[in-house]
Amino acid sequence: MKTIVTFGIAWGLGAAGAVEFEKPVRLSGGGEVIKVERPGYAAPCLADLNGDGKKDLLVGQFNKGKIRVFLAEGDGKFAKGEWLKTGDKVAEIPGVW
Repeated sequence: MKTIVTFGIAWGLGAAGAVEFEKPVRLSGGGEVIKVERPGYAAPCLADLNGDGKKDLLVGQFNKGKIRVFLAEGDGKFAKGEWLKTGDKVAEIPGVW
């Protein structure tokens, strides 16, 4: 059975069976621990935003629907997070609640 592990979450592909989770890791960006705003709900994902072949980290925030972008520096390291912007304003995605 092939297992894919991302952010400490494992999905089993193929035959059904037990899945083991990796130990969680605290990620940092620009030398600081990556934290989310209150109330703490976040939606992380990895995507190559700038076409350099490295997976950048995007962390969606519940508060006002903002997204913080941490560009990958390689070897599992990320640059300091910046809010996703439209022009000179922080982008906000309307909530569903």
